Formats: sequence, structure tokens, C-alpha cells
Amino acid sequence: MLVRSLTKQSRLLQPFSVRLSSTYTPLLLSNPLPTCHSVIPSSPLLINSNSTRNMSSSQGAQAQKDITSWASKDGSFKRLPSVFRNHIEVGGQHPPEKGRYTLYVSYACPWAHRALIVRQLKGLESFIDLSIVHPFMGALGWSWYPPIRGEDGSYPATKGETGPDDGIEGVIPDPLYNAKFVRELYFKANPQYEGRFTVPVLWDNKLETIVNNESSEIIRMFNSEFNSELDSKFASIDLYPDSLKSEIDAQNEWVYDTVNNGVYKSGFATTQKAYEAAVVPLFESLDKLEKILDNGKEFIVGSQLTEGDVRLFTTIIRFDPVYVGHFKTNLGTIRHNYPNLNRWLRNLYWNYPSFKETTNFEHIKAHYYMSHPQINPTRIVPVGPLPAIEPL
Repeated sequence: MLVRSLTKQSRLLQPFSVRLSSTYTPLLLSNPLPTCHSVIPSSPLLINSNSTRNMSSSQGAQAQKDITSWASKDGSFKRLPSVFRNHIEVGGQHPPEKGRYTLYVSYACPWAHRALIVRQLKGLESFIDLSIVHPFMGALGWSWYPPIRGEDGSYPATKGETGPDDGIEGVIPDPLYNAKFVRELYFKANPQYEGRFTVPVLWDNKLETIVNNESSEIIRMFNSEFNSELDSKFASIDLYPDSLKSEIDAQNEWVYDTVNNGVYKSGFATTQKAYEAAVVPLFESLDKLEKILDNGKEFIVGSQLTEGDVRLFTTIIRFDPVYVGHFKTNLGTIRHNYPNLNRWLRNLYWNYPSFKETTNFEHIKAHYYMSHPQINPTRIVPVGPLPAIEPL
């Protein structure tokens, strides 16, 4: 396997201090580090037509103060848990009703992408409305609008201002409140909120609050809680069948830690030691997944499509176009070094419309390369790889 020789090579590397110019201070930049997660909030930014436009400079500065909280003292990236953890269920506070919910997502975010795929797989488009943010994420987090730009083309820290239309397609504005930033939804749900401004957000239109912002729980709700309202064609689709639950749960645990989150731990590491501690296990897990898919195996768990495929797909589809270069996960590529994973990826993308139609490579690449100046100061978006995914 690929990582066997690379692990030996990695041990030969001695830790070294990364030499940065005196003007490059990545932990003091005005943009948040994690791709689907934003900065720690300060005071609430309440929803109204002028709310973000009139945000005071002190609020804007305060909202940017905790950028460094994403990296621990040892230079490793720490992902914080989601906060809103309520559930859609028959007879509950949030019952399954047609048109009652809105899903707020980013095409760029792999965690939000999970929810997009399952929403379409289960035929929930008419039950759950959709809103999609702009791919750029700045100091105030996700927005439906492009960033402001300086006369020299720079990206000044926003205090709530947004820029003119930049021609990026696929954005669906907030249909409920015409909000400018996702943070506004969090403060509407809880004016004293002190967590992160993440996507996906599953919103209850009737109660005007967030049901849940944890993707792994949202996709399970979508998988089962609307079945009583769906046609048998969609109700019969089960991505978390009883016979495979234990195997799915066991796999989710290590795939999440070393692959889904492993690419972020590699990309957002701020020391050589932290980077190597993440990138080597990442490729060891890719080797393991490659072996699981031996002998033409079509799905990652069992012989049917499950949430295991959904959760892995949203990382692997971004691997060659973004993570190899941007996050330095360059010990190999999916298309050149992992033929089984590449076959599995292409099968899902080309043969299952719910995967292909929810994948937007323009949003994916624009987000990562333009939103992380501490990694990519020039914000240049690479042209390749071409094609973004190989044909069958």
C-alpha cells in the first residue's frame, strides 16, 4: 500500500520551524480557518433589513477575536461539537410536515453536502426548502453575498458590508428573512448564542428556530423521520439499515477521525509535527478503504448504498481538486494511487444523480482557495485538475 513506504519516509523527517516573513501572521488574519465553521460570536446580529449594514465597528472587531481558538497550543486543529441537537419526529416538538423546514447549506462544505445528498436521495425536495450561501467565507462567516473588495483587489475585513454580484451561480438567498449572514439565523434562534456559525442548519419555519446543526444527525432524520409522509419509492430507501448499523457506526468512527476530519487536521496544522501526525493516518485509512473495495465491491459497507458511502463521498470528491494541494495531503491522489476508491467515487457520481447534482466544483474550489489566506495568501484558484472527476 502507498502509505507503507511513505510512513518510513515521514519518520526520517525531523521537525523544523516553518520560516515565515515578518508580514505573514496567519493566526491574526480576519478570516476563519475551518471550511464549514466560522468564528466565535460576540454580541447578537439580529435579523432585519439593515442589521448587518449597520453593525458597529466594535461588534465587527469583537466577532473576529477568537480565530486562534481553532488551533491548540501544539499546532493541531480541534473541531468543536455542534450545539443545536433537537430532532424531527412524529409527535415531537418538530414533527415531519411538508414545507415546514428549510435547510441552509454551502455547496462547498462537505458536512453540508451530506445533507444535500440525502435530501435528494429521499425525495424530500418538496418537504424541505433549500437555501445556499455564497462560497466565500469571511470574518463574519457564511453569507449569501460576495465579499467587499478594496480598490486594489484586496479583501478588507467586513463589518457587515457585502460586495456586488460576482457572477457565481447557484446561490439561493435566505427565503425566510432575507438575511445577509448565516450568523443572523443563530442569533434569531438564541440571542445569547456563543457557539459557531456552521452549516448545515436545519430550520423550523413554524417555530422560527434551529432544529439541528449536526450533519450526521440531520442525515439520519432525513433517512427515516419523513417515511410516513413519502411515496414508497423513497420511503423504502434505507441508508442506515438495522443489519448494517453496527458496521456503519464502527466505520464512521475511524473514517470521521482520520479521513473526513483528517484532511482538516492536515490542512490547518500550524506545526510540522501536527501536520505529519494527521497526514500519515489519513493515508493509512485511505489504504484501508482501498482494501475494503477490493474485488469490484460497489459500496463501502455491505452490498447496498448506505450513509457510509454518503459520508465518505463528500470528502473523496474534494480530495484531488482541493485537499491534495490546498491542505497538503499530497502523498498520493485518488485518481492515480487508489484505483478502487476512484472506481467507487466515479460510480456514485455518474450513476446516482443525487451525488452528481449536489456537487458544485466551482463553489468547492472558490471557497477553499479564496477563504483561507493563511494557507493561500494570493487567493489564486487552480485551474486543475482536469477533469475534476474522471469519466466512467
